[in-house]
Amino acid sequence: MWTPKRFFTLSILVILLVFTTGVYGQHHENTDKTLSPYFFVKSDDPGVDQLPLKSTSADVKIVGVIADVVVTQVYKNEGKKALEAIYLFPASTRAAVYGMKMTIGKRTIIAKIQKKEEARQQYEQAKQQGKSASLLEQQRPNVFQMNVANILPGDVVEVELKYTELLVPTDGIYEFVYPTVVGPRYSNQPAETAHPAQKWVENPYLRQGDSPTYTFDIITDLSTGLPIQNTSCTSHKVDINYDGPSRATIKLDPSEKNGGNRDYIVRYQLAGGHVQSGMLLFEGEKEKFFLLMLQPPKRVSVSQIPPREYIFIVDVSGSMYGFPLDISKKLLKDLIGGLRPIDKFNVLLFAGSSSLMSEKSLPATSENIQHALNVIDRQRGGGGTELLPALKRALSLPRSEDCSRTVVIATDGYVTVEEEAFDLIRKNLGDANMFTFGIGSSVNRHLLEGMARVGMGEPFVISKTEETREKAEKFRKMIESPVLTKVKVDFGRFGVYDVEPISIPDVFAERPVIVFGKWRGKPVGEITLNGLTSNGPYMNKIDIRKETPLKSNSSLQYLWARHRIALLSDYNTLRNDPDRIKEVTQLGLDYNLLTAYTSFVAIDTEVRLVDGQAVTVKQPLPLPEGVSDYAGGKNKGTFTPRLAAPFATRAYEVDAKNQVKKDEETKSGSVKLSVELGEITTSGGISKEDLQKIIKQQITSIEFCYQKTLKKKPNIQGEVIIQLVIDSKGKVTKANLVSSKLNDKKLQECILQKIKGLNFSPPTDTDRVTVTVSFNLKSSS
Repeated sequence: MWTPKRFFTLSILVILLVFTTGVYGQHHENTDKTLSPYFFVKSDDPGVDQLPLKSTSADVKIVGVIADVVVTQVYKNEGKKALEAIYLFPASTRAAVYGMKMTIGKRTIIAKIQKKEEARQQYEQAKQQGKSASLLEQQRPNVFQMNVANILPGDVVEVELKYTELLVPTDGIYEFVYPTVVGPRYSNQPAETAHPAQKWVENPYLRQGDSPTYTFDIITDLSTGLPIQNTSCTSHKVDINYDGPSRATIKLDPSEKNGGNRDYIVRYQLAGGHVQSGMLLFEGEKEKFFLLMLQPPKRVSVSQIPPREYIFIVDVSGSMYGFPLDISKKLLKDLIGGLRPIDKFNVLLFAGSSSLMSEKSLPATSENIQHALNVIDRQRGGGGTELLPALKRALSLPRSEDCSRTVVIATDGYVTVEEEAFDLIRKNLGDANMFTFGIGSSVNRHLLEGMARVGMGEPFVISKTEETREKAEKFRKMIESPVLTKVKVDFGRFGVYDVEPISIPDVFAERPVIVFGKWRGKPVGEITLNGLTSNGPYMNKIDIRKETPLKSNSSLQYLWARHRIALLSDYNTLRNDPDRIKEVTQLGLDYNLLTAYTSFVAIDTEVRLVDGQAVTVKQPLPLPEGVSDYAGGKNKGTFTPRLAAPFATRAYEVDAKNQVKKDEETKSGSVKLSVELGEITTSGGISKEDLQKIIKQQITSIEFCYQKTLKKKPNIQGEVIIQLVIDSKGKVTKANLVSSKLNDKKLQECILQKIKGLNFSPPTDTDRVTVTVSFNLKSSS
């Protein structure tokens, strides 16, 4: 019979077993090199400019509910050898990329959309012929790769791309997200046998805390048509200027020029909480397009809420180490802590393998909840991100009778198995719902939004600790009372065709129902939205005769095609259907859109490189803010001195093995150690709370330093006080020992080295912050 004591003991044994076998490594040494990101190491060759990307900027214009974005990338060769630059960058999951051009000096070349293989062939041929060329390819719906060939010494090459996306408000709040960096993706595929389409995963990254090597800038112009109530940027420091009641300009503060390591997020709300709804029409030369936005009713509270079963899946892999896992712990405390005694729940932790709290869901008693939170709280983060086995295990758990099931997953999504995950959920979820929580400053939104979409749920993204309670409460409201179910749209006499989506899922959030499509004839009649609320039937109508087709709505053609492409692509990756591939390819060619099968290519007519061959360099990317050096998981390859050390390899293996040994020693009672963060004083510019949050991320690293010293000096302990200086960019420029009771120079140097690797938010109202911090190191036998 299950008891709290037995569950607690079994949980500890399971966690230890996971750490020693799955999460931290394997019992045997595997020498096969996998596809993994790696750390950038600067070459000794002074003639090669390894950092050709000098700046990236975006000009965003939001008119009504449509955002049009122009992205400019500037490449400059400051070396002595010709270059081919490769740059991996993200975009919105809803972005419809419809144009690109390349400028070299006074010459501008407009890119053409081609089939992917043909575009690559044309680019490679131009590169061999010594012509400057650029190629834009889609690696994932939200991950793009830019190749720029034959950048001669002294050249400045500008590449400009354009995309559009639809902004849909949730609970009356509009949000525009501009992703800035692709997070490192875990992959267990052997590099030698990997398909060329997967090679993008092998990309160089800077170390944790290192600023991007290129500058970042963005300006956003808002023109809403209705009065703006408030505007904010939750991710970066900005200047907001209003030009009338419905217009605003948001400019990035100059101090944020190195802010290209986290998503840029702007939120705004219209006066009175209004949202823009109705019909947008566009008449093209060959086709006519419409966009329908119908506002559902307000949420209705329900007094009698039936019991539910919750399956919580929590990512504890290396990329979640530190700040992201701290957010996950707080989120799970808010979610699990808010369950009712009539609810049931289970928890599955995963990294290289997975551990399950119980073979079947348990009642949400205070004892069970506390035991679950204790297990979650002990997680440190380490190992690979084996998402698929974890999903398979969670979805195969026996169902609780008389309970609706909700699956909740918390992860940063740094994997390469998005489509496999979608297919697994689609086949095995049954009548349950899946809700995803993206944790971190630059999460994989394609995975998170896709899993929620096929799981008939909603995605959430938490980039800051203070957002967790608000998002957890919003989740609870959605579960308790969906806004609208059994949704149907009746177009009446309006002659529509090629309508997307074909069926409308239940509406959990207070957001408009969105329908794209094409139309024939004249815009006549009424459109009716029908559905069920907790209070009964609901109906909303719109008179089409009041709407006028506008040329300014030309983006509708791209948005419709992008939505259609996304739907076809979702179903095609695992079971390649030649007809589907042909349809996606044709949509890309017909509507001038970047897709998995079409690419943009721009080729200069002038032969510029006569002798020799360009050196290929991959632009190193910064790690997303808050992501640690452990993010690549356990690379099975060996050290590669050619350009870099494999991501989180030997050093982390030692750290992981040491952690297992420490756990075993602690269990047997031979040694116990702790590193406690003491008093923090600051000269101002950065709050104590923010300082504490970042410094805490290095506690585990300092424990590692301490553990090594204890092997030689088992009785060493005491307080160490360090003073550090932080510059205007948030980087630690100095770290000095103020006092120490630790009589070991190597231990002191190791701690100082960890502190020097910290990276804080840029201080306000000052360009220099002095901080004093103390640590108390204790050990006992």
